[in-house]
Amino acid sequence: MSDPPRQVVRVLPDIVELDKAFDYAVPHKWFADDRAERLEIGSIVRITLGPRRLRGWVLDTHVEPKAGFELLPLAGLTGAGPPAEILDLASWAAWRWAGHLVSLLRAASPPRVVGLPHPPSSPRNPAGSTDGLFYEGDPVEVLRVPPGTQPALEVTRAAARRGDALILVPTAQDALIVAEDLARRGVRVARGSRDWALAAKGATVVGTRTAAWVPMPRLSAVVVLDEHSEHHKSEYTPYWHARDVALERARRAGVPAVLVSPTPSLEALSAGSLRAPDVAVEWRGWPAVDVIDRRGEDPTRGGLFAEGLRERLKRPGRVVVVLNRKGRARLLACKSCGELVRSADGRVPMMLEDEELVAVDGSEHRPVVCASCGFAVLRHLRKGVTGAREELAVLVGEPVGEVTAATGDPGDERILIGTEAVLWRVDAADVVVFLDLDQELLAPRQRAVEQASALLARAARLLGGRQGEGRLVLQTRQPQHPVVQAVLRGDPQAVSSYERDRRKALGLPPYGAQAMISGAVAEDFVDALRRSPSSCDEDQITVMGPSGGAYLLRAARHEPLLDLLASTQRPAGRLKIEVDPLRA
Repeated sequence: MSDPPRQVVRVLPDIVELDKAFDYAVPHKWFADDRAERLEIGSIVRITLGPRRLRGWVLDTHVEPKAGFELLPLAGLTGAGPPAEILDLASWAAWRWAGHLVSLLRAASPPRVVGLPHPPSSPRNPAGSTDGLFYEGDPVEVLRVPPGTQPALEVTRAAARRGDALILVPTAQDALIVAEDLARRGVRVARGSRDWALAAKGATVVGTRTAAWVPMPRLSAVVVLDEHSEHHKSEYTPYWHARDVALERARRAGVPAVLVSPTPSLEALSAGSLRAPDVAVEWRGWPAVDVIDRRGEDPTRGGLFAEGLRERLKRPGRVVVVLNRKGRARLLACKSCGELVRSADGRVPMMLEDEELVAVDGSEHRPVVCASCGFAVLRHLRKGVTGAREELAVLVGEPVGEVTAATGDPGDERILIGTEAVLWRVDAADVVVFLDLDQELLAPRQRAVEQASALLARAARLLGGRQGEGRLVLQTRQPQHPVVQAVLRGDPQAVSSYERDRRKALGLPPYGAQAMISGAVAEDFVDALRRSPSSCDEDQITVMGPSGGAYLLRAARHEPLLDLLASTQRPAGRLKIEVDPLRA
Protein backbone atom coordinates (compact mmCIF):
# COMPACT_ATOMS: atom_id res chain seq x y z
CA MET A 1 0.00 0.00 0.00
CA SER A 2 1.50 3.36 -1.07
CA ASP A 3 1.96 6.23 1.33
CA PRO A 4 -0.57 9.09 1.05
CA PRO A 5 0.66 12.14 -0.87
CA ARG A 6 2.42 14.89 1.01
CA GLN A 7 0.66 18.26 0.87
CA VAL A 8 1.86 21.54 2.33
CA VAL A 9 -0.34 24.58 2.84
CA ARG A 10 0.46 28.17 3.77
CA VAL A 11 -1.51 29.58 6.70
CA LEU A 12 -1.89 33.12 8.01
CA PRO A 13 -2.30 32.97 11.82
CA ASP A 14 -5.00 35.12 13.40
CA ILE A 15 -2.53 37.51 15.06
CA VAL A 16 -2.70 41.08 13.78
CA GLU A 17 0.72 42.15 15.03
CA LEU A 18 2.40 39.16 13.37
CA ASP A 19 0.79 39.37 9.92
CA LYS A 20 3.08 36.61 8.62
CA ALA A 21 2.23 33.26 7.01
CA PHE A 22 3.73 29.85 7.89
CA ASP A 23 3.80 26.47 6.16
CA TYR A 24 2.07 23.41 7.64
CA ALA A 25 1.73 19.82 6.54
CA VAL A 26 -1.68 18.29 5.85
CA PRO A 27 -2.01 15.27 8.20
CA HIS A 28 -2.04 11.86 6.50
CA LYS A 29 -5.35 10.90 8.07
CA TRP A 30 -7.04 13.86 6.33
CA PHE A 31 -6.62 12.06 2.99
CA ALA A 32 -8.57 9.09 4.33
CA ASP A 33 -11.59 11.03 5.62
CA ASP A 34 -11.84 13.61 2.74
CA ARG A 35 -10.72 16.59 4.82
CA ALA A 36 -7.75 17.10 2.51
CA GLU A 37 -10.09 17.21 -0.47
CA ARG A 38 -12.29 19.81 1.20
CA LEU A 39 -9.33 22.00 2.19
CA GLU A 40 -9.19 25.08 -0.04
CA ILE A 41 -7.89 28.63 -0.18
CA GLY A 42 -9.65 30.64 2.50
CA SER A 43 -10.49 27.64 4.69
CA ILE A 44 -10.28 28.32 8.42
CA VAL A 45 -7.98 25.87 10.19
CA ARG A 46 -6.48 25.33 13.63
CA ILE A 47 -2.70 25.50 13.93
CA THR A 48 -0.03 25.23 16.59
CA LEU A 49 2.24 28.26 16.83
CA GLY A 50 4.76 28.02 19.64
CA PRO A 51 2.83 27.24 22.82
CA ARG A 52 -0.45 28.47 21.39
CA ARG A 53 -3.19 26.81 19.37
CA LEU A 54 -5.18 29.29 17.32
CA ARG A 55 -7.07 29.70 14.09
CA GLY A 56 -5.69 30.77 10.75
CA TRP A 57 -6.63 31.11 7.10
CA VAL A 58 -5.24 28.99 4.27
CA LEU A 59 -3.54 31.25 1.71
CA ASP A 60 -2.20 28.51 -0.59
CA THR A 61 -3.04 24.81 -0.79
CA HIS A 62 -0.09 23.57 -2.88
CA VAL A 63 3.16 24.90 -1.46
CA GLU A 64 6.49 23.38 -2.49
CA PRO A 65 8.04 22.16 0.80
CA LYS A 66 11.54 23.29 1.68
CA ALA A 67 14.08 20.52 1.88
CA GLY A 68 15.39 19.64 5.33
CA PHE A 69 12.50 21.18 7.27
CA GLU A 70 10.10 19.14 9.38
CA LEU A 71 6.75 20.87 9.26
CA LEU A 72 4.12 20.78 11.97
CA PRO A 73 0.80 19.27 10.90
CA LEU A 74 -2.45 21.22 10.80
CA ALA A 75 -4.25 20.77 14.11
CA GLY A 76 -7.80 20.94 12.78
CA LEU A 77 -10.15 21.99 10.01
CA THR A 78 -12.73 24.45 11.38
CA GLY A 79 -14.84 25.31 8.37
CA ALA A 80 -15.36 27.65 5.46
CA GLY A 81 -13.71 31.06 5.30
CA PRO A 82 -13.49 33.80 2.71
CA PRO A 83 -13.13 32.24 -0.76
CA ALA A 84 -10.12 32.92 -2.95
CA GLU A 85 -11.60 35.98 -4.70
CA ILE A 86 -12.49 37.62 -1.37
CA LEU A 87 -9.06 36.80 0.03
CA ASP A 88 -7.50 38.49 -3.01
CA LEU A 89 -9.81 41.49 -2.51
CA ALA A 90 -8.74 41.69 1.14
CA SER A 91 -5.08 41.68 0.08
CA TRP A 92 -5.81 44.63 -2.20
CA ALA A 93 -7.64 46.43 0.62
CA ALA A 94 -4.73 45.87 3.01
CA TRP A 95 -2.56 47.79 0.54
CA ARG A 96 -5.23 50.40 -0.26
CA TRP A 97 -5.75 51.33 3.41
CA ALA A 98 -2.27 50.51 4.73
CA GLY A 99 -3.53 47.87 7.14
CA HIS A 100 -3.03 44.27 8.19
CA LEU A 101 -4.54 41.48 6.13
CA VAL A 102 -5.55 39.67 9.33
CA SER A 103 -7.91 42.49 10.31
CA LEU A 104 -9.66 42.35 6.95
CA LEU A 105 -9.96 38.56 6.96
CA ARG A 106 -11.64 38.79 10.36
CA ALA A 107 -14.25 41.08 8.78
CA ALA A 108 -14.60 38.71 5.82
CA SER A 109 -15.04 35.52 7.88
CA PRO A 110 -18.36 34.05 9.04
CA PRO A 111 -19.40 34.95 12.60
CA ARG A 112 -19.92 31.25 13.37
CA VAL A 113 -18.61 27.97 11.97
CA VAL A 114 -19.84 27.23 8.44
CA GLY A 115 -19.48 23.80 6.88
CA LEU A 116 -17.31 22.92 3.91
CA PRO A 117 -17.00 23.08 0.99
CA HIS A 118 -18.06 26.22 -0.81
CA PRO A 119 -20.65 25.62 -3.55
CA PRO A 120 -19.21 25.87 -7.05
CA SER A 121 -19.78 29.12 -8.84
CA SER A 122 -22.40 29.08 -11.57
CA PRO A 123 -23.36 31.54 -14.31
CA ARG A 124 -25.18 34.72 -13.32
CA ASN A 125 -28.91 34.87 -13.63
CA PRO A 126 -30.03 36.44 -16.90
CA ALA A 127 -30.85 40.11 -16.45
CA GLY A 128 -34.51 40.97 -16.17
CA SER A 129 -36.23 44.31 -16.58
CA THR A 130 -34.50 46.96 -14.51
CA ASP A 131 -36.62 49.94 -15.54
CA GLY A 132 -33.58 51.70 -16.99
CA LEU A 133 -31.92 52.05 -13.59
CA PHE A 134 -28.80 50.16 -14.73
CA TYR A 135 -27.04 51.21 -17.91
CA GLU A 136 -25.35 48.21 -19.50
CA GLY A 137 -22.62 50.40 -21.01
CA ASP A 138 -21.85 52.36 -17.86
CA PRO A 139 -20.09 50.36 -15.13
CA VAL A 140 -20.65 52.92 -12.35
CA GLU A 141 -23.58 55.30 -12.02
CA VAL A 142 -24.11 57.97 -9.36
CA LEU A 143 -27.81 58.50 -8.76
CA ARG A 144 -28.59 61.78 -7.02
CA VAL A 145 -31.96 61.61 -5.29
CA PRO A 146 -33.66 64.30 -3.17
CA PRO A 147 -33.93 63.35 0.50
CA GLY A 148 -37.71 63.71 0.63
CA THR A 149 -38.35 60.93 -1.89
CA GLN A 150 -38.03 57.16 -1.64
CA PRO A 151 -36.30 55.94 -4.83
CA ALA A 152 -33.88 53.75 -2.92
CA LEU A 153 -36.26 50.79 -2.86
CA GLU A 154 -36.81 51.12 -6.61
CA VAL A 155 -33.06 50.87 -7.16
CA THR A 156 -32.66 47.84 -4.89
CA ARG A 157 -35.60 46.09 -6.56
CA ALA A 158 -34.06 46.71 -9.97
CA ALA A 159 -30.72 45.36 -8.75
CA ALA A 160 -32.35 42.20 -7.36
CA ARG A 161 -34.12 41.60 -10.69
CA ARG A 162 -30.69 41.25 -12.28
CA GLY A 163 -29.81 38.35 -9.97
CA ASP A 164 -27.85 38.21 -6.72
CA ALA A 165 -27.15 41.85 -5.81
CA LEU A 166 -24.91 43.31 -3.12
CA ILE A 167 -26.77 46.17 -1.40
CA LEU A 168 -24.91 48.22 1.21
CA VAL A 169 -26.75 50.60 3.55
CA PRO A 170 -25.57 52.90 6.37
CA THR A 171 -27.53 51.47 9.32
CA ALA A 172 -29.09 48.24 10.54
CA GLN A 173 -32.54 49.87 10.37
CA ASP A 174 -32.00 50.67 6.69
CA ALA A 175 -30.95 47.06 6.10
CA LEU A 176 -34.14 45.79 7.74
CA ILE A 177 -36.36 48.01 5.57
CA VAL A 178 -34.66 46.99 2.32
CA ALA A 179 -34.44 43.29 3.21
CA GLU A 180 -38.11 43.05 4.18
CA ASP A 181 -39.19 44.88 1.02
CA LEU A 182 -37.24 42.46 -1.21
CA ALA A 183 -38.37 39.39 0.75
CA ARG A 184 -42.02 40.39 0.19
CA ARG A 185 -41.27 40.27 -3.53
CA GLY A 186 -39.95 36.74 -3.41
CA VAL A 187 -36.24 37.60 -3.40
CA ARG A 188 -33.97 35.30 -1.41
CA VAL A 189 -32.20 37.73 0.93
CA ALA A 190 -29.14 37.26 3.13
CA ARG A 191 -28.85 39.83 5.93
CA GLY A 192 -25.17 40.63 5.70
CA SER A 193 -22.56 38.59 7.54
CA ARG A 194 -25.15 37.06 9.89
CA ASP A 195 -26.40 35.05 6.87
CA TRP A 196 -22.89 34.35 5.57
CA ALA A 197 -23.66 30.71 4.67
CA LEU A 198 -26.84 31.64 2.77
CA ALA A 199 -24.96 34.30 0.80
CA ALA A 200 -22.26 31.76 -0.11
CA LYS A 201 -24.94 29.49 -1.60
CA GLY A 202 -26.46 32.32 -3.62
CA ALA A 203 -28.70 35.19 -2.50
CA THR A 204 -29.11 38.95 -2.67
CA VAL A 205 -27.10 40.41 0.22
CA VAL A 206 -28.35 43.42 2.19
CA GLY A 207 -26.31 44.82 5.04
CA THR A 208 -24.10 47.47 6.54
CA ARG A 209 -20.41 47.89 5.67
CA THR A 210 -19.18 44.38 6.63
CA ALA A 211 -21.58 42.93 4.06
CA ALA A 212 -19.08 44.15 1.45
CA TRP A 213 -16.98 41.06 2.32
CA VAL A 214 -19.69 38.39 2.19
CA PRO A 215 -19.05 35.68 -0.47
CA MET A 216 -21.37 35.87 -3.49
CA PRO A 217 -20.61 33.31 -6.22
CA ARG A 218 -23.15 34.85 -8.62
CA LEU A 219 -22.79 38.58 -8.00
CA SER A 220 -24.85 40.49 -10.59
CA ALA A 221 -25.01 44.10 -9.36
CA VAL A 222 -23.82 46.42 -6.59
CA VAL A 223 -25.82 49.19 -4.92
CA VAL A 224 -24.54 51.53 -2.19
CA LEU A 225 -27.29 53.62 -0.58
CA ASP A 226 -26.34 56.97 0.99
CA GLU A 227 -22.81 56.42 -0.24
CA HIS A 228 -21.80 59.77 1.30
CA SER A 229 -22.51 58.51 4.83
CA GLU A 230 -19.54 58.12 7.14
CA HIS A 231 -21.20 54.95 8.48
CA HIS A 232 -19.74 53.18 5.44
CA LYS A 233 -16.19 53.71 6.72
CA SER A 234 -14.70 51.31 9.26
CA GLU A 235 -14.25 52.74 12.75
CA TYR A 236 -11.22 50.52 13.40
CA THR A 237 -7.88 50.12 11.71
CA PRO A 238 -7.51 49.61 8.85
CA TYR A 239 -10.01 52.33 8.04
CA TRP A 240 -11.42 50.79 4.85
CA HIS A 241 -14.43 52.27 3.09
CA ALA A 242 -17.25 49.91 2.09
CA ARG A 243 -18.16 52.02 -0.95
CA ASP A 244 -14.68 51.62 -2.42
CA VAL A 245 -14.51 47.92 -1.55
CA ALA A 246 -17.86 47.38 -3.28
CA LEU A 247 -16.75 49.31 -6.38
CA GLU A 248 -13.55 47.27 -6.63
CA ARG A 249 -15.57 44.09 -6.23
CA ALA A 250 -17.98 45.16 -8.97
CA ARG A 251 -15.05 45.99 -11.26
CA ARG A 252 -13.44 42.60 -10.74
CA ALA A 253 -16.74 40.80 -11.31
CA GLY A 254 -17.59 42.90 -14.36
CA VAL A 255 -21.01 43.93 -12.99
CA PRO A 256 -22.65 47.38 -12.79
CA ALA A 257 -22.65 49.49 -9.63
CA VAL A 258 -25.00 52.28 -8.60
CA LEU A 259 -24.11 54.80 -5.88
CA VAL A 260 -27.17 56.55 -4.45
CA SER A 261 -27.12 59.79 -2.45
CA PRO A 262 -28.92 63.12 -2.06
CA THR A 263 -25.47 64.77 -1.77
CA PRO A 264 -22.96 62.59 -3.66
CA SER A 265 -19.39 62.68 -2.42
CA LEU A 266 -16.64 63.82 -4.75
CA GLU A 267 -15.21 60.29 -4.51
CA ALA A 268 -18.45 58.95 -5.98
CA LEU A 269 -18.65 61.62 -8.67
CA SER A 270 -15.08 60.86 -9.74
CA ALA A 271 -15.88 57.13 -9.94
CA GLY A 272 -18.94 57.20 -12.19
CA SER A 273 -21.38 59.22 -14.28
CA LEU A 274 -24.03 61.34 -12.58
CA ARG A 275 -27.76 60.89 -13.09
CA ALA A 276 -29.82 63.67 -11.53
CA PRO A 277 -33.59 64.16 -11.49
CA ASP A 278 -35.45 66.96 -13.20
CA VAL A 279 -34.79 70.33 -11.53
CA ALA A 280 -38.42 70.74 -10.43
CA VAL A 281 -38.54 67.18 -9.05
CA GLU A 282 -35.37 67.69 -7.07
CA TRP A 283 -36.56 71.04 -5.68
CA ARG A 284 -39.81 69.47 -4.47
CA GLY A 285 -37.82 66.70 -2.77
CA TRP A 286 -36.17 69.16 -0.36
CA PRO A 287 -38.12 70.78 2.51
CA ALA A 288 -38.96 74.44 2.94
CA VAL A 289 -36.03 76.30 4.53
CA ASP A 290 -36.01 79.29 6.89
CA VAL A 291 -32.65 81.05 7.11
CA ILE A 292 -32.22 83.25 10.19
CA ASP A 293 -29.47 85.74 9.33
CA ARG A 294 -27.56 86.63 12.50
CA ARG A 295 -24.98 88.96 10.95
CA GLY A 296 -26.54 92.02 12.57
CA GLU A 297 -26.28 90.63 16.10
CA ASP A 298 -23.46 91.12 18.61
CA PRO A 299 -21.85 87.63 18.71
CA THR A 300 -20.91 88.03 22.40
CA ARG A 301 -24.40 89.08 23.53
CA GLY A 302 -26.84 87.48 21.12
CA GLY A 303 -26.92 84.05 22.73
CA LEU A 304 -27.90 80.81 21.03
CA PHE A 305 -31.49 81.64 20.22
CA ALA A 306 -32.19 84.33 17.64
CA GLU A 307 -35.19 86.60 17.71
CA GLY A 308 -38.14 84.86 16.07
CA LEU A 309 -36.90 81.34 16.79
CA ARG A 310 -39.35 80.84 19.67
CA GLU A 311 -42.33 81.07 17.29
CA ARG A 312 -40.84 78.40 15.05
CA LEU A 313 -40.22 76.13 18.03
CA LYS A 314 -43.87 76.51 19.05
CA ARG A 315 -45.10 74.99 15.79
CA PRO A 316 -47.08 71.80 16.47
CA GLY A 317 -45.38 68.44 16.14
CA ARG A 318 -41.93 67.00 16.82
CA VAL A 319 -39.13 69.57 16.94
CA VAL A 320 -35.47 68.52 16.67
CA VAL A 321 -32.75 71.01 17.58
CA VAL A 322 -29.14 70.30 16.60
CA LEU A 323 -26.10 71.68 18.42
CA ASN A 324 -22.89 69.72 17.88
CA ARG A 325 -21.36 70.56 21.24
CA LYS A 326 -21.64 68.34 24.29
CA GLY A 327 -21.67 69.49 27.91
CA ARG A 328 -22.96 72.64 29.54
CA ALA A 329 -20.55 75.11 27.90
CA ARG A 330 -17.70 74.74 25.39
CA LEU A 331 -16.32 78.28 25.57
CA LEU A 332 -16.28 80.39 28.73
CA ALA A 333 -15.03 83.83 29.72
CA CYS A 334 -14.60 85.46 33.10
CA LYS A 335 -17.45 87.90 33.79
CA SER A 336 -15.04 90.15 35.70
CA CYS A 337 -11.86 90.37 33.61
CA GLY A 338 -13.15 88.93 30.32
CA GLU A 339 -10.30 86.40 30.02
CA LEU A 340 -11.10 83.20 28.15
CA VAL A 341 -11.07 80.13 30.39
CA ARG A 342 -8.26 77.89 29.18
CA SER A 343 -6.03 75.13 30.49
CA ALA A 344 -3.05 76.08 32.65
CA ASP A 345 -0.71 76.00 29.63
CA GLY A 346 -3.17 78.08 27.57
CA ARG A 347 -3.29 75.36 24.94
CA VAL A 348 -7.00 74.44 24.87
CA PRO A 349 -10.26 75.96 26.14
CA MET A 350 -12.07 74.49 29.12
CA MET A 351 -15.75 73.59 29.33
CA LEU A 352 -18.20 73.28 32.20
CA GLU A 353 -19.17 69.71 33.10
CA ASP A 354 -20.67 68.43 36.37
CA GLU A 355 -19.92 71.67 38.21
CA GLU A 356 -16.21 71.71 37.34
CA LEU A 357 -14.00 72.97 34.52
CA VAL A 358 -12.68 70.31 32.16
CA ALA A 359 -10.21 70.84 29.29
CA VAL A 360 -11.78 69.88 25.97
CA ASP A 361 -9.08 67.23 25.49
CA GLY A 362 -9.56 65.90 29.04
CA SER A 363 -6.04 66.87 30.14
CA GLU A 364 -7.06 69.07 33.07
CA HIS A 365 -9.84 69.43 35.70
CA ARG A 366 -10.21 72.33 38.12
CA PRO A 367 -12.84 74.24 40.17
CA VAL A 368 -15.07 76.84 38.51
CA VAL A 369 -12.86 79.88 39.01
CA CYS A 370 -10.97 82.26 36.70
CA ALA A 371 -7.24 81.47 36.71
CA SER A 372 -6.40 85.12 35.95
CA CYS A 373 -8.35 87.07 38.61
CA GLY A 374 -9.95 84.39 40.81
CA PHE A 375 -13.52 85.51 40.07
CA ALA A 376 -16.00 82.64 40.36
CA VAL A 377 -18.68 83.83 37.90
CA LEU A 378 -18.17 82.86 34.26
CA ARG A 379 -20.05 83.85 31.13
CA HIS A 380 -21.07 81.22 28.56
CA LEU A 381 -19.88 82.29 25.12
CA ARG A 382 -20.54 78.94 23.46
CA LYS A 383 -23.02 76.71 25.22
CA GLY A 384 -23.01 72.94 24.92
CA VAL A 385 -26.10 70.76 24.54
CA THR A 386 -26.77 70.47 28.27
CA GLY A 387 -26.59 74.21 28.85
CA ALA A 388 -28.66 74.89 25.75
CA ARG A 389 -31.33 72.41 26.87
CA GLU A 390 -31.73 74.21 30.18
CA GLU A 391 -32.11 77.58 28.45
CA LEU A 392 -34.37 76.19 25.73
CA ALA A 393 -36.76 74.68 28.28
CA VAL A 394 -37.18 78.12 29.83
CA LEU A 395 -37.65 79.75 26.42
CA VAL A 396 -40.46 77.41 25.26
CA GLY A 397 -41.97 76.75 28.69
CA GLU A 398 -42.02 72.97 28.39
CA PRO A 399 -39.67 70.00 29.03
CA VAL A 400 -36.91 69.44 26.49
CA GLY A 401 -35.17 66.10 25.93
CA GLU A 402 -31.42 65.75 25.40
CA VAL A 403 -29.86 63.30 22.93
CA THR A 404 -26.17 62.60 22.32
CA ALA A 405 -24.23 59.54 21.21
CA ALA A 406 -23.91 58.55 24.87
CA THR A 407 -27.61 58.78 25.76
CA GLY A 408 -30.29 56.17 25.20
CA ASP A 409 -33.38 56.43 23.02
CA PRO A 410 -35.24 59.76 23.02
CA GLY A 411 -37.94 60.32 25.60
CA ASP A 412 -41.50 61.50 25.08
CA GLU A 413 -40.63 65.21 25.00
CA ARG A 414 -42.02 67.07 22.02
CA ILE A 415 -38.79 69.03 21.63
CA LEU A 416 -35.42 67.27 21.49
CA ILE A 417 -32.02 68.92 21.45
CA GLY A 418 -28.79 67.08 20.82
CA THR A 419 -25.65 66.61 18.81
CA GLU A 420 -25.95 65.22 15.29
CA ALA A 421 -26.77 61.86 16.90
CA VAL A 422 -30.32 63.16 17.39
CA LEU A 423 -30.82 63.07 13.61
CA TRP A 424 -30.34 59.29 13.69
CA ARG A 425 -32.47 58.62 16.79
CA VAL A 426 -35.79 59.84 15.37
CA ASP A 427 -37.69 58.68 12.29
CA ALA A 428 -39.48 61.91 11.42
CA ALA A 429 -39.78 65.54 12.49
CA ASP A 430 -41.90 68.60 11.77
CA VAL A 431 -39.20 71.16 12.46
CA VAL A 432 -35.41 70.73 12.50
CA VAL A 433 -33.31 73.64 13.78
CA PHE A 434 -29.54 74.05 13.46
CA LEU A 435 -28.66 76.48 16.23
CA ASP A 436 -25.07 77.07 15.08
CA LEU A 437 -24.70 76.03 11.45
CA ASP A 438 -21.54 78.12 11.19
CA GLN A 439 -19.81 75.67 13.52
CA GLU A 440 -20.27 73.02 10.82
CA LEU A 441 -19.43 75.28 7.88
CA LEU A 442 -16.27 76.65 9.52
CA ALA A 443 -15.07 73.44 11.18
CA PRO A 444 -11.26 73.07 10.83
CA ARG A 445 -11.61 70.01 8.61
CA GLN A 446 -10.89 69.56 4.92
CA ARG A 447 -14.32 68.03 4.27
CA ALA A 448 -16.33 70.39 6.48
CA VAL A 449 -18.48 71.67 3.59
CA GLU A 450 -19.33 68.18 2.37
CA GLN A 451 -20.07 67.00 5.91
CA ALA A 452 -22.30 69.99 6.65
CA SER A 453 -24.23 69.30 3.46
CA ALA A 454 -24.69 65.66 4.51
CA LEU A 455 -26.05 66.72 7.91
CA LEU A 456 -28.62 68.97 6.26
CA ALA A 457 -29.61 66.17 3.89
CA ARG A 458 -30.20 63.88 6.86
CA ALA A 459 -32.36 66.55 8.52
CA ALA A 460 -34.26 67.05 5.26
CA ARG A 461 -35.04 63.33 5.13
CA LEU A 462 -36.74 63.55 8.54
CA LEU A 463 -38.88 66.44 7.29
CA GLY A 464 -39.92 65.06 3.92
CA GLY A 465 -40.26 67.00 0.70
CA ARG A 466 -41.63 70.47 0.03
CA GLN A 467 -45.15 69.13 -0.37
CA GLY A 468 -45.32 68.63 3.40
CA GLU A 469 -45.33 71.22 6.17
CA GLY A 470 -41.89 70.46 7.58
CA ARG A 471 -39.45 73.33 8.08
CA LEU A 472 -35.66 73.32 8.15
CA VAL A 473 -34.45 76.30 10.20
CA LEU A 474 -30.83 77.46 9.86
CA GLN A 475 -29.26 80.03 12.17
CA THR A 476 -26.16 81.39 10.44
CA ARG A 477 -23.99 84.41 9.80
CA GLN A 478 -23.20 83.06 6.33
CA PRO A 479 -26.51 83.04 4.44
CA GLN A 480 -24.69 83.20 1.09
CA HIS A 481 -22.57 80.11 1.77
CA PRO A 482 -22.88 77.50 -1.03
CA VAL A 483 -24.27 74.91 1.43
CA VAL A 484 -27.04 77.24 2.59
CA GLN A 485 -27.89 78.30 -0.95
CA ALA A 486 -27.89 74.69 -2.17
CA VAL A 487 -30.48 73.70 0.44
CA LEU A 488 -32.59 76.78 -0.25
CA ARG A 489 -32.68 76.00 -3.97
CA GLY A 490 -32.79 72.22 -3.65
CA ASP A 491 -29.66 72.04 -5.82
CA PRO A 492 -26.74 70.02 -4.31
CA GLN A 493 -24.76 70.56 -7.52
CA ALA A 494 -23.75 73.99 -6.18
CA VAL A 495 -21.89 72.34 -3.29
CA SER A 496 -20.29 69.71 -5.53
CA SER A 497 -18.97 72.33 -7.95
CA TYR A 498 -17.66 74.53 -5.13
CA GLU A 499 -15.92 71.65 -3.38
CA ARG A 500 -14.52 70.15 -6.59
CA ASP A 501 -12.83 73.40 -7.59
CA ARG A 502 -11.44 73.95 -4.08
CA ARG A 503 -10.10 70.44 -3.60
CA LYS A 504 -8.58 70.26 -7.07
CA ALA A 505 -6.71 73.51 -6.43
CA LEU A 506 -5.39 72.20 -3.10
CA GLY A 507 -4.70 68.64 -4.28
CA LEU A 508 -7.04 67.12 -1.69
CA PRO A 509 -8.75 63.72 -2.06
CA PRO A 510 -10.04 62.45 -4.42
CA TYR A 511 -7.67 64.66 -6.48
CA GLY A 512 -4.71 63.70 -4.35
CA ALA A 513 -3.78 61.20 -1.65
CA GLN A 514 -3.30 61.59 2.08
CA ALA A 515 -2.40 59.48 5.09
CA MET A 516 -2.56 60.49 8.73
CA ILE A 517 0.03 58.87 11.01
CA SER A 518 -0.40 58.92 14.78
CA GLY A 519 0.30 56.80 17.85
CA ALA A 520 3.16 56.26 20.25
CA VAL A 521 5.66 55.26 17.54
CA ALA A 522 4.44 57.66 14.84
CA GLU A 523 7.64 59.71 14.94
CA ASP A 524 9.83 56.62 14.49
CA PHE A 525 7.70 55.40 11.60
CA VAL A 526 7.76 58.78 9.85
CA ASP A 527 11.57 58.92 10.26
CA ALA A 528 11.75 55.50 8.59
CA LEU A 529 9.51 56.75 5.77
CA ARG A 530 11.82 59.70 5.17
CA ARG A 531 14.85 57.37 4.95
CA SER A 532 13.18 55.08 2.44
CA PRO A 533 14.69 55.26 -1.07
CA SER A 534 11.21 55.23 -2.61
CA SER A 535 10.34 58.47 -0.83
CA CYS A 536 12.79 60.22 -3.15
CA ASP A 537 11.00 59.12 -6.34
CA GLU A 538 9.56 61.56 -8.83
CA ASP A 539 6.19 61.26 -7.11
CA GLN A 540 6.92 63.66 -4.29
CA ILE A 541 5.46 62.81 -0.90
CA THR A 542 5.17 65.69 1.54
CA VAL A 543 5.27 65.17 5.29
CA MET A 544 3.44 67.76 7.43
CA GLY A 545 3.47 67.97 11.20
CA PRO A 546 3.47 66.83 13.82
CA SER A 547 0.29 68.60 14.87
CA GLY A 548 -1.48 67.29 17.94
CA GLY A 549 0.80 64.26 17.83
CA ALA A 550 -0.15 63.37 14.24
CA TYR A 551 1.63 63.62 10.89
CA LEU A 552 -0.09 64.16 7.55
CA LEU A 553 1.44 62.68 4.41
CA ARG A 554 0.35 64.08 1.05
CA ALA A 555 0.98 62.93 -2.51
CA ALA A 556 -0.44 63.66 -5.95
CA ARG A 557 -1.40 59.98 -6.47
CA HIS A 558 -2.28 57.05 -4.24
CA GLU A 559 0.07 54.43 -5.70
CA PRO A 560 3.45 55.88 -4.58
CA LEU A 561 2.11 56.80 -1.14
CA LEU A 562 0.55 53.38 -0.54
CA ASP A 563 3.63 51.57 -1.85
CA LEU A 564 5.81 53.59 0.53
CA LEU A 565 3.57 52.78 3.50
CA ALA A 566 3.55 49.09 2.58
CA SER A 567 7.32 48.81 2.12
CA THR A 568 8.38 50.63 5.30
CA GLN A 569 9.10 48.50 8.36
CA ARG A 570 6.75 49.35 11.22
CA PRO A 571 8.34 49.80 14.67
CA ALA A 572 6.95 47.88 17.63
CA GLY A 573 4.31 49.87 19.46
CA ARG A 574 0.99 51.57 18.83
CA LEU A 575 0.73 53.00 15.32
CA LYS A 576 -2.38 54.32 13.61
CA ILE A 577 -2.48 54.90 9.86
CA GLU A 578 -5.57 56.36 8.22
CA VAL A 579 -5.53 56.79 4.45
CA ASP A 580 -7.67 59.67 3.14
CA PRO A 581 -9.03 60.53 6.60
CA LEU A 582 -12.55 61.93 6.68
CA ARG A 583 -11.87 64.18 9.67
CA ALA A 584 -8.48 65.67 8.77
